[in-house]
Amino acid sequence: MRRVSVFGATGSIGVNTLDLIARRPGAFQVVALSGGRNVKLLAEQARQFNAEIAVTAHEDCLPALREALAGTGTEVAAGKAALVEAALRPADWVMSAIVGAAGLAPGFAALSQGTTLALANKESLVTAGPLLLAEAKKHGARILPVDSEHSAVFQALVGEDMAAVERVIITASGGAFRDWPLEKLKDATVAQASTHPNWAMGQRITIDSASMFNKAMELIETKEFFGLPPEKIETIVHPESLIHALVGFKDGALMAHLGAPDMRHAIGYALNWPEREDLPVERLDLAKIGSLTLRAPDEVRFPALRLARETMAMGGTAGAAFNAAKEAALDAFIGEEIGFLAMTTLVEQVLSEMTAHHDLGKPLANLDMVYETDATARALARQMIPSLRT
Repeated sequence: MRRVSVFGATGSIGVNTLDLIARRPGAFQVVALSGGRNVKLLAEQARQFNAEIAVTAHEDCLPALREALAGTGTEVAAGKAALVEAALRPADWVMSAIVGAAGLAPGFAALSQGTTLALANKESLVTAGPLLLAEAKKHGARILPVDSEHSAVFQALVGEDMAAVERVIITASGGAFRDWPLEKLKDATVAQASTHPNWAMGQRITIDSASMFNKAMELIETKEFFGLPPEKIETIVHPESLIHALVGFKDGALMAHLGAPDMRHAIGYALNWPEREDLPVERLDLAKIGSLTLRAPDEVRFPALRLARETMAMGGTAGAAFNAAKEAALDAFIGEEIGFLAMTTLVEQVLSEMTAHHDLGKPLANLDMVYETDATARALARQMIPSLRT
């Protein structure tokens, strides 16, 4: 029986992970589960899987969690330190699905135990990629990608020589606004941006998909995880979301990974790696699908892609600044402080200011550099928001 922990258990990735675990009774023992303010769901999950410990990220939610799990034998805890402590508990496999920079510390803690880390937290690689990979190597741990695009690349590379890779192409659905007239985007609402045409995801990642910040993050992730130079990484808009990524080789061949838009594909691959198990996902009927649509991304419509390339070129702490500014911009949009297009403007302004007054390209030496850059970028963004208010 494999010991597993799921951080971000109440989000879409966590729920799907536990769905797969529940389908194989006796195969897994759940060590730790974590969530945010959805204490009711977290408690239900802890009861269902008889978790050793359940942790809420918010200390004010601890009394409710304690009450919900009274008499179960499951430990309860709250806060950042508790998340790290839970991640330090011995486990064979850990899902890192906490959204945002908050997922960084638990992921590092899990790696220090030499575990297999299934990485769905984009921010870990974007903000601290070299440090994360070094930590895994130091402790003999393994990182498996859970983003559908990076899982697809990972699978396409099985048995291949990285020296033969000519390019990697990750696909983008284009999000909620891929077919909107450009002049309408400035008036896009939070509700409109929170609806994805293909995927069922949380609000924040769905809005990131609409702005293409999600894909911008994935471009940076691809560079960090696979060690590829930016010029070998491409993206293409694929509205059907059936091709998740393609890998091009120096002989001109392209290897594509196809599957229904269901995160249980990538989660299941990471959960069962290096084996493959039956998964409860749709089998594609290619004749019924008939055709697939592919088109070049419009960087006028989606300037986040350009900012990602500029961030990759800088390296160092630029990823931490990019992510922090992006998170602050998203918070401001959800709070209706700024408009949809102002998110990109805010991120660009923060990066410009920090490039002028901070050495963003300085190589990462430790996590403190990441946290300092993160704090500076967020503070700058807050200062700039009033000038961009709707």
